[in-house]
Amino acid sequence: MKKNITINLCGRLFQIDEDAYDMLHQYTNSLRSHFKHMEGGEEIADDIESRIAELLDELKAQGNTAITIDHIRGIISQIGQPEQMDEAIGNNDESASTEGHKGAEYAQSILQEMTHRKFYRNPNDKMLAGVLSGLACSFGIDPTILRIATVLLTFFYGSGLIAYIILALVIPEARTPEQVLQMQNKPVTPQNLAGVVIENKQPQSYGLLHRIFSFLLKICMGFFLGIAILSGFALAICTVVIVVSFITIFTVPTASLNSLPFKLGELNLPELFAIHPWVVVLFVVGLLLILLIPIYAIAHMLLTKSGKTQPMGMVQRIVWIALWLASFCSFIPAMIYLQDVVQEHYTEEYNRTHTYQGIVMEERDIDYLKQGEWTVVKHENCHHYTWSGHYFTGDENIRFLDSYDWDCSHVYQMEHKQKVVPGVYKLVCNGRAEGRGCYIYAVGDNKHLAEIPPYGDEGGELIEHFRRTKSELDSLMEIGQEPKWKQELCDKIIAGKDGKGYGWSTITIDNIVVTQNDSIAYGVSNDATFTDHPCRSKWFSAVDFTLTRTGDLPKK
Repeated sequence: MKKNITINLCGRLFQIDEDAYDMLHQYTNSLRSHFKHMEGGEEIADDIESRIAELLDELKAQGNTAITIDHIRGIISQIGQPEQMDEAIGNNDESASTEGHKGAEYAQSILQEMTHRKFYRNPNDKMLAGVLSGLACSFGIDPTILRIATVLLTFFYGSGLIAYIILALVIPEARTPEQVLQMQNKPVTPQNLAGVVIENKQPQSYGLLHRIFSFLLKICMGFFLGIAILSGFALAICTVVIVVSFITIFTVPTASLNSLPFKLGELNLPELFAIHPWVVVLFVVGLLLILLIPIYAIAHMLLTKSGKTQPMGMVQRIVWIALWLASFCSFIPAMIYLQDVVQEHYTEEYNRTHTYQGIVMEERDIDYLKQGEWTVVKHENCHHYTWSGHYFTGDENIRFLDSYDWDCSHVYQMEHKQKVVPGVYKLVCNGRAEGRGCYIYAVGDNKHLAEIPPYGDEGGELIEHFRRTKSELDSLMEIGQEPKWKQELCDKIIAGKDGKGYGWSTITIDNIVVTQNDSIAYGVSNDATFTDHPCRSKWFSAVDFTLTRTGDLPKK
């Protein structure tokens, strides 16, 4: 069953089927295109159309109620090609003017230009956009060769895929029979145009290699289509969540904003909107468009696959891509700017709330120093104040005084003052150091220094002491003279760091005499101006300071 069309040709009505109409339309258009630059070309084309109408009248008089494509093919054969008409016109009109000959030459040049090779995407043999099939038609090669080459090039940093996308955006699709002939590098003649109309109505037949490649591509397309659907679903959920978050931010300022996704609550958008409204607008609109445009593209692709809508045109694709890029280019600078503003705000707030003795430090350092009532005497080029981990028992939760700098340029001194009565005292602590020049000190009537043994982060006097006493503890445990916890502690220290230890040693300062002062200052330092020794240690640690009274002042 074919669809019939009623046409008006030179004031006469004819019933013609759809295929015949397409062929006749292409033929008359090619005639007018051929003669339009000649002197009197319009009249020639009108005369030819009148002749076609007469021939159609004859067919109608013969009892043909509808004109078919075979009738049109016969009429085209009877009238002939435009080039043949040029010869007839030249023989019957030898007195034509020079301008007329120039017009004919110009028309011929136009016809040659029309037959010049042009590149189009092939809509009749496409797997994705018809790019490679169109190029194969232009160069007269098998499209499967180009498809395999493109797949191979895709493995080289995606160059094949990138080139394909660019060509799909740049090269137009062959929509008319003239464009199909130009794509195939064939002359635009009435006979060729008629052939294109007929070919478009015929089912396509493909070789084995094409069918195999098409099958594999369908599998890949199904896989990527599934990914696209999941991605679109995820983007849709993200968009809904972000929209709800924006509404919450601007309408419920007292809400728990820290629970919002993507740290949106930390941006303080309502406050920033009052200061930088355009930046906030660019951020919000840009973010939503970055999410919504891919969602629209995926939805449109699915509707196109299901046949419910037409594919996007090249201009529409370029507009959407340009809009997405513009959104991205506005969102990123706005986000960076807002982050800088927020970071500056949080830095000021952090510096205000995280200070100890006027020095900005982490909260865990503040807690430790406050509990021990430590005073920061000096702290230069140091990366932290305290540290945890590598305690001599292996307990990772124990914090201790610590400093490090890989260039040994740090200056670190922590001090604690303890109220005492006159007498003789002893200071005991545990420490470790990577190199020489780190000291435990105590100041009573005089300054006392004791260097931390530089064992590094392995060994140490503590582990050696417990190794020597282990057998003694074992024997005392057997007769019940030592509690079990001492043996367990000993085993734990010896097992630390797979039996290598952490470099800890016990440092003792005896005979700290106090006669007039009411306190003793003690701590750890690598300050050469205080210890009179240069520091050659990249790091050092100290902990477990204990000050005990060992005796009264000697009697005079």
